[in-house]
Amino acid sequence: MRQTLEKLIGEGSVVRENIRLAPYTTMRVGGPADFFVEATNATALESAVRAVRGLDLPYFLLGKGANIVIGDGGFRGVVVHNSADHICFNGDLVTAESGATMYPDLIELAASRSLSGLEHYVGIPSTVGGALWQNLHFLSPAPARERTMFIEEVLEYADLLTEENESKRVGVDYFEFGYDKSILHWRDDIVLSATFRLQEADQVGIYRIMKENLAWRALRHPDLNTEPSVGSIFKKIQGIGAGKLIDECGLKGTCYGGMTISHLHANIIVNHADGTAADLQALVAYVQKEVAQQTGYHLETEVEFVGDFHPPTSGKPVFLPRPEGLVTAEELAARHSP
Repeated sequence: MRQTLEKLIGEGSVVRENIRLAPYTTMRVGGPADFFVEATNATALESAVRAVRGLDLPYFLLGKGANIVIGDGGFRGVVVHNSADHICFNGDLVTAESGATMYPDLIELAASRSLSGLEHYVGIPSTVGGALWQNLHFLSPAPARERTMFIEEVLEYADLLTEENESKRVGVDYFEFGYDKSILHWRDDIVLSATFRLQEADQVGIYRIMKENLAWRALRHPDLNTEPSVGSIFKKIQGIGAGKLIDECGLKGTCYGGMTISHLHANIIVNHADGTAADLQALVAYVQKEVAQQTGYHLETEVEFVGDFHPPTSGKPVFLPRPEGLVTAEELAARHSP
């Protein structure tokens, strides 16, 4: 099968077997994939997807590895790792292949050219393709932060390989964007590249927004380099942040195996000690049960679960004490309030 895949895909991709997926995800969990295809450009990406579809093989596309949990049993099929990252500027337009990282690659390059429109999303772990998949968003600049800004606001068009295997250029309306969603959630279209229309702006102002947003995130989100996570685990419910409900239920610091609810952000679970997907499943189920019992709200996960999962970790949760010196954003705000 490996030789068949290599022949069909052609140049620009490397096919490997039995590759452990944990290192390719921000949560650092996941067993081996039967086949792992590294697509290094948009042409190779399209060829790889056409090949696995033509062979009728199970597959999924892996980008930055955020917002996804891969089972400890791995994936029986083909994982196409999107490493297509070419970026090209043409005046106020920038075209990026879908495997390019939003930050630092695309955002830093745009800022260095005094082009504004992407700086708001600094620090969010995502590829360009992932940004369209979830309609990447962040709060408008400080100090007001009066609204949410979405990637759809600067998207000009995107080139796709549709689920019908057609190459197609589409505009913004095609994606049916919403909060944390797009048409890509229910259609098996593959983003090959996206083109954004930016605006010339004062470079100092662009870098100021980037600095402020990075500082804002640092107060609220654990550092992925030291505390691996997938980002937010649960969806908002009836306009209420899941983290608020989890915190009110006293669940910060709750731990199953190597997975712990962050003391910094209650809607983030961190892998603090070689945790497994089974540990995560157990902790997610426990949080859902406790929040439902204490508040009546039933939390839904917003992350994608892919692959073969072992039975959830058994036993009871334990509590990890809050790290000494940790200050949350809410506590910092309270200190400076009148």
